[in-house]
Amino acid sequence: MAKKQDLKRFDFPNEENPIVLIKSCGYFITMNPGYAGRQELPENLKVLFRGVTMMVPDRRIIIMVKLASVGYDTYDALSYKFNTLYKLCEEQLSKQRHYDFGLRNILSVLRTAGNSKRSEPPGTEEELIMARTLRDMNLSKFVAQDIPLFLQLLLDIFPKQGKNIPKKIYKEVEKSVKELMKTNNLVQKDEWFIKIIQLYETSLVRHGFMVVGSAGSGKTTIMNTLTEALTNTPAPIGNVHKLTRMNPKSITGQQMYGVMNTVTGEWVPGVFSEIWKKCNDKKNKHISWIVCDGPVDAIWIENLNTVLDDNKILTLANADRIPMIENTKMVFEVENLDNASPATVSRCGIIYVSAGDLGWRPLIDTWAKDRQEMREACNVDESTWIMDLSMKYIEKPDLCNILRKDYNYVMPCPEVIRCNQMLNLLVAIL
Repeated sequence: MAKKQDLKRFDFPNEENPIVLIKSCGYFITMNPGYAGRQELPENLKVLFRGVTMMVPDRRIIIMVKLASVGYDTYDALSYKFNTLYKLCEEQLSKQRHYDFGLRNILSVLRTAGNSKRSEPPGTEEELIMARTLRDMNLSKFVAQDIPLFLQLLLDIFPKQGKNIPKKIYKEVEKSVKELMKTNNLVQKDEWFIKIIQLYETSLVRHGFMVVGSAGSGKTTIMNTLTEALTNTPAPIGNVHKLTRMNPKSITGQQMYGVMNTVTGEWVPGVFSEIWKKCNDKKNKHISWIVCDGPVDAIWIENLNTVLDDNKILTLANADRIPMIENTKMVFEVENLDNASPATVSRCGIIYVSAGDLGWRPLIDTWAKDRQEMREACNVDESTWIMDLSMKYIEKPDLCNILRKDYNYVMPCPEVIRCNQMLNLLVAIL
């Protein structure tokens, strides 16, 4: 509960979830009916109060004003195009839990569009800048089947730009990533390489982001490759990056954030709060990525809402407020966002890694290259016969498709995991 003057501090979700304000004795209670991760007021209390529903804001006017404020001359025409594109995306793209086309996403795109406008040479066409920003800021979160439809919608809204909207090139970073992939015997598959660049672009404009994808899709390798490549990249672009990884579902909420000991009255710090203090020390010269590698649910991630929004402050139960420094990024590595609330999704940048972006073939190629380097322990012909046998028994008969259609697994398992288990058995036998 909060006094009327404190109401602005409350979290307002997306416009599709109206906020109900209940007034009694000079106090307001904010509620979100049917909103994931929030509690409902009991019916016997609800009848005692009078509800007020907020109206949906006009997003086009918000976009127009913001575009004018960041320096766009054709703000009126671009606001119509922007708003129309997002409406079409909401109507025509598939319904995924990690899709967000609300005001938070709109404001982050407009902020990036303003930075792009100022960094481009004078005279650069504003429609081109906006089309490129909309593509680059949204493409990373779409599942494979939605990408062609989104690109077609973008072409329909910006027909003058055509299909050849130029991509922003990061020469130093891309060169460092490719060298590292070659050193680690990683296959340079275009779709997977693009995800590394999309993660880099997201890290430039967001302080909190999620890498979403099924097990074995390469999420961990994407993060490790990018951070190591940025460490190897010369300044001013590169800097030392350090990953601190934890599984938030392996401990309770009290063990994660800390708890007050009711007997002694002392504060017992949590695992995450200690990691947060260490990574947000102003003496740190390196860039820290705090990676929460585990299932997301409203039990623990709702407490990070103040970290992920513009406040950038972790508030603990003992009234400690620890601010987030510029050199820290909050990263989540998850399989899906089925249990995440819209409030959390809207605060984060999303990089969705489809299972088809990598596939099982690069795994075998990398395994064969690794075995070639172990000349003393391995047969020199291993790489040849593993390629021949995988082509004969897996690729030509389309074994993965046959298993998917004709067999039911007791425990569902991605193709990459099955392939990895096969290689582990081979290593044991060899």
